Amino acid sequence: MLHAHTVEQVRAAERELMARLPAGALMQRAAAGLATAVLDLLGSAYGRRVLLLVGSGDNGGDALYAGAMLARRGVAVEAWLLGDRAHDEGVQALRRTGGRVVAGPGARPDLVVDGIVGIGGRGGLRADAAAALKLLHGVPVVAVDTPSGVDVDTGEVAASASHVEAELTVTFGTHKVCHLVDPGARACGAVHLVDIGLDLPEPALESLQPPDVAALLPRPALDGQKYTRGVVGVRAGSARYPGAALLSVAGASTGLCGMVRYVGEDAVAHTVREQHPEVVGAGRVQAWVVGSGGGERAGEELTAALADGVPVV
Repeated sequence: MLHAHTVEQVRAAERELMARLPAGALMQRAAAGLATAVLDLLGSAYGRRVLLLVGSGDNGGDALYAGAMLARRGVAVEAWLLGDRAHDEGVQALRRTGGRVVAGPGARPDLVVDGIVGIGGRGGLRADAAAALKLLHGVPVVAVDTPSGVDVDTGEVAASASHVEAELTVTFGTHKVCHLVDPGARACGAVHLVDIGLDLPEPALESLQPPDVAALLPRPALDGQKYTRGVVGVRAGSARYPGAALLSVAGASTGLCGMVRYVGEDAVAHTVREQHPEVVGAGRVQAWVVGSGGGERAGEELTAALADGVPVV
C-alpha cells in the first residue's frame, strides 16, 4: 500500500527535521537521492549531457546540488535559470564542479531535470517555463519531487496551462497526493521515493496496490458452494444493445461469485446462454448488476433490483 501526505504535512515534518540537522543537510540528502536516480536512468555518467531547468525555490536548489554531484561523476551539466532568482549556494556548488549556467539549451541533452516549481506551486507553468519545455520536446524529463504545473494536493492540472510530463519523478520523504491521483499521477511517470528521514503523521491518502487487492479477495472455504460464495444477478442489455448483457455477464462470471443469473428480454437471454451456458435465470441473488445497455427498460430493471434489498451496482 502506498501512502501520501499533503503539502502542509510534509512542510511541518521538514521544519521539525531541519531544526535538528545542520543547515542545508536536508537538501543534500534530497539531492543525493535525485542524482542517484538520474544516473540509474542514464545508465552511465561520463560524457552524458544533463540540462537542469531551475526555478527560484528549494526544488531548484535540489536540482543544482544534484547537478554538482553528477558533474563530479563526469556528466556535462548545464543549468538554465528560469526563476527571478536562484539558490546561490547551489549555483556555486554547480560551478565549482564544472557545471555551467546557460541562457538556453545548447547541444541537445540526454536528459532534463525539472526543478522549476516545488510543492508550493499552484496553477500551470509560466510562459517562459512552458516555452523552455517546448524547445526540449522529446527529451526525457526527471521531475524533482513533483512535475511542475501539477497541483500537488489534488493531482489536478490546469486545462488552460501546460505542465511537465515526466518519465520519472523523484520524490522525497513520502508520496504526495498528485503521485497517486490522476491526471497528475500520469504526468509523474514512474515515481521513485527517497527516504530523507521525515517523521510523518497519518497519511491523507492511501492507495491499494495489486498485492493489497489480492489480500482482500475472499478465499472459498473447503465446504463452500454457490450460495455461500455469492450469487450475482445481471439486469443489463437489450435487443438494441445485446453486447452490454454479454459483457456484464462475462465480467460477473470471471469473478469469485458462485453463480450468475441473467434477467432480461428473452432474445437477449437466449444469446447470453449460448455464450455462457452456465448462467441461469431469475432467482435469489446477493447482488445485482443493472443498467448497462438497458435501453428504455433500464428504469424498470433498476426498480426491480432495488426492491430486492441487496447491493446494486
